[in-house]
Amino acid sequence: MSPFKSSLYRRLLLWFCVGNLLVLFLGGLLTRGFIDYTTAKEIDWVALAQSADVAYESGGPDALADWSMQQRHEGIIEVTLYEKGQPLSPIHLHPSVERSLSSWLDADKDVVLQPWPGLYVAVQQITGDDGHPRQLVALSRSHARIAPQTRQLILWGVQLTLLLLFIGLLSWWVARSVARPVEALRDATRRMAAGELSTRVGRRRGEKHDELAQLAYDFDAMAERIEALVAHDRGVLQDLSHELRSPLARLHLILNLAQRSKSPVEAEPYFLQAEQEIDRLDRMTGEMLALSRLEGGIPGMNRERLELDELMRECVAQAELEAGAREVSLRVTLGAPVFITGSPLLLERAIGNLIANAIKFSPVGGAVELGVHALQDGAEIVIRDHGPGVPEAELAYLFRPFYRGSNAIRADGHGVGLAIVQRVVQVHGGEILAENAVGGGLQVALRLPLVSSAVE
Repeated sequence: MSPFKSSLYRRLLLWFCVGNLLVLFLGGLLTRGFIDYTTAKEIDWVALAQSADVAYESGGPDALADWSMQQRHEGIIEVTLYEKGQPLSPIHLHPSVERSLSSWLDADKDVVLQPWPGLYVAVQQITGDDGHPRQLVALSRSHARIAPQTRQLILWGVQLTLLLLFIGLLSWWVARSVARPVEALRDATRRMAAGELSTRVGRRRGEKHDELAQLAYDFDAMAERIEALVAHDRGVLQDLSHELRSPLARLHLILNLAQRSKSPVEAEPYFLQAEQEIDRLDRMTGEMLALSRLEGGIPGMNRERLELDELMRECVAQAELEAGAREVSLRVTLGAPVFITGSPLLLERAIGNLIANAIKFSPVGGAVELGVHALQDGAEIVIRDHGPGVPEAELAYLFRPFYRGSNAIRADGHGVGLAIVQRVVQVHGGEILAENAVGGGLQVALRLPLVSSAVE
């Protein structure tokens, strides 16, 4: 991943750039103020004029030019002597200063002006040893004599101090903004590890939508998922322990009676009953594990293109034996071929559970009607029996695990089959509806999208 795509990286980069610009700007201002107001070494314009006159009288214009060059190294920008309104050595003046210079020279008095911030112009009257009146004209960025090297050292010193200060403050702010969410995540992780499954990091007011905030959001989503799975597993364990109690008690009683039998012939019926109870326990455990796996999510579920008509025929063929034993006929109505995307094993189990449930509640000699129909945006599987149906008040609880309604005494079961059917349909992005059919019996409809919206 490119760092420029990271909002946290862009935010830190922006603040570092802003910090450096502030250092440059404030450093220049503070350095100039430091030079102008805290340096006690003021320029003595009288002494400077006398020194210039001595150089000129001792060596002429060349000596004055050399002296001016030396002053530049000591912090004076431009300096020379004027006599009768003319410079005695070359000098470079700003046009606006040059236009005002004649009036300053004619005023015949000492002048120190600041035409612009950071620039001083001085005109100092002096009379040479030869008796000629002259004027010193000088330009300086400060009214203190500071050499350029010293000025540069002060500038770098102030900027370095400010840079360290800003880097320290910025680093503290960055460390604080990063450490707070990291510490919150660390605390939440410790509490999760200690068993507080309700722990959440949460989004604090004013926090940014960066990678750390996204990490906190992902942690909360993970914690919520873990809490739901653990709560579900605990519920499944409690329900399973409750449902296993009765068959285990019956099995214990049957084996106790078998032990008290006087002969193998007398004990044989008890062992047959024990075998049936063991089969019952095995089926119940298998259904519970299947339901737990479905409600816990099915990662990597294999999906493929299926023809529902063919799948329905296979399920009906598997149920023929049980239907024949109860003298129940299976009537299948199939239309044009309907194709969906889904898991053949899960859908086969769901349809098989519905057919088995319809057979169990059908009267002897009754019929179970099955059909597959194409909808505008999906497919519908309808299974109807002609049994007692379900009281209207109990329809809403029909797909709850271990729920057995008032008609449960009519057939053997554990109340898990329909819960498995509902979860399979949900995994495939569909819905399941149950209602009492006109004329009696229960009708269950499975509606599935043509292309499953379940996530693998």
